[in-house]
Amino acid sequence: MSAPLRVIARNAEPRSAWALEQQGLSPLLARLYAARGVRSAAELDPDLRHLHPPAQLKGSEQAAALLADALAAGRRLCVVADYDCDGATACATLLRGLALLGARPEQLDYVVPDRAVHGYGLTPAIVDLALAQQAQVLITVDNGIASLEGVAHAKAQGLQVVVTDHHLCAADAEGRVQLPAADAIVNPNQPGCPFPSKALAGVGVAFYVLLALRAELRARGAFEATQQPRLDSLLDLVALGTVADVVPLDANNRRLVAQGLRRIRAGQMQPGIRALFQVAGRESERASSQDFGFALGPRVNAAGRLADMRLGIECLRCDDPARALLLAQQLDAINRERRAVETDMREQAELLLARALPQGAPPPALALFDESFHEGVVGILAGRLKDALHRPCFVFARGADGRLKGSGRSIPGFHLRDALDLLAKREPGLLAKFGGHAMAAGCTLDAPEPARFEAALRAIAQDWLPPEALARELRHDGALGAEQLTLAMAEQLEGQVWGQGFEAPLFVDEFELRDQRLVGSGHLKLRLRQQGQDFDAIWFRRADTLDGPRVRLAYRLQRDAWNGQARLQLLVEALA
Repeated sequence: MSAPLRVIARNAEPRSAWALEQQGLSPLLARLYAARGVRSAAELDPDLRHLHPPAQLKGSEQAAALLADALAAGRRLCVVADYDCDGATACATLLRGLALLGARPEQLDYVVPDRAVHGYGLTPAIVDLALAQQAQVLITVDNGIASLEGVAHAKAQGLQVVVTDHHLCAADAEGRVQLPAADAIVNPNQPGCPFPSKALAGVGVAFYVLLALRAELRARGAFEATQQPRLDSLLDLVALGTVADVVPLDANNRRLVAQGLRRIRAGQMQPGIRALFQVAGRESERASSQDFGFALGPRVNAAGRLADMRLGIECLRCDDPARALLLAQQLDAINRERRAVETDMREQAELLLARALPQGAPPPALALFDESFHEGVVGILAGRLKDALHRPCFVFARGADGRLKGSGRSIPGFHLRDALDLLAKREPGLLAKFGGHAMAAGCTLDAPEPARFEAALRAIAQDWLPPEALARELRHDGALGAEQLTLAMAEQLEGQVWGQGFEAPLFVDEFELRDQRLVGSGHLKLRLRQQGQDFDAIWFRRADTLDGPRVRLAYRLQRDAWNGQARLQLLVEALA
């Protein structure tokens, strides 16, 4: 079962494309960037001097002053991390950055919640863990903006609290924003923050706090500008967390990612990053944002899903290459286990859907629960279902405390966190807690009634989503000439920064179908011809053969390396 597909060409504004060509871009890149809203080559300049200044980030100067005082007084700092890749990279970035800025090893520690035991965020239980480590200052990364009880508990125990986060703020029953009583809050999405980029990931916010702290220490005479610590050494971590968290790659985020990729390609990376490239079988000298999203990020995330995210954090903050490789190998093994669990859950989900939706179009929103589902993998399954059905989807599993815990993924036009807020008002007593973003959110049910949750979610989706929003859209960049279907072009495109909100190019062309066969576990291998040239293509997870003799395909260019030889391969996404 899948949603109908609409194939839509991107509109590249001709004047913008022409202007980009005049500024030195190739005609193809000028067309691609113009279709993504770029109007000037200056927007593509990755130089760090073009980053938005830290002073624009509300709360960063207060946080910097507090941390500078804490460093001078020798106070013990404890980073409160999250159990996904964004939280892990943010934790490693902050620990490494604080050390660069003068923190002694005995001043630094961290805690990270266990997904099954503690749940998300700075809870009172996590505060108690930090107190057991003699913490005096708590610094949250990628969490904390909605941790009202946890922050209150920390303050009651005499701790100073700095919240760094990028999630949306909590609200009361009347919709009024509620902020935790922290000593400093740094979050581009808090009320009154003028920071131009609201798309910073948690690791991006942590990096900006370090930039502000360095400026504060410089103003206090700790070092001269020419001798200040080089925080750009942390950008490989910032780039990984930014891409893995699937935040929109606006110009500011693209610069952070581009600089991280530049360092990695030059061999300047943390030992843990190098080890993750090694176990993933990827070439770090050819690093791309796709490596972060599909190879490194899932291996770090796997620790938080099935094991202990301290494995991921230790890999990223480790300075011993041999130990980093050992930790990366453990992460790789956990990720293989995660894939097996996901496969089983997808098969069970297909059975549930076949029984519940025997025919016709699926409803405007879905929620699935099965006792066999694993709490750590529900978000991945929700994303797979959302991609296949083009519907907001929630998947629930039973947590260690017996309550149902769900993770959801959404489609454009349906703000998932706002939907949960409305659902909580319409169905009092159903949700114990919730939070998240427009496109991804989570919740815990106070009442074990997933059917009631689904009915309420469907009603909201029925109101919010017009029929045309429930059709999948495939946006493409037109056709390529045969002279552009080359390995060199694939390598040039892979060297650019693509990601959420700035999607990698997708082309549509008609080909002669020369040969096709199924390979591996349900992948379609194709031999195509265009203008007298033959091309190899692969369509992953496509078990049905195509009707020839000519086919119109949506595809991406891909560099495929085998036995030391690189060649062009077309990565097919859909029939167009």
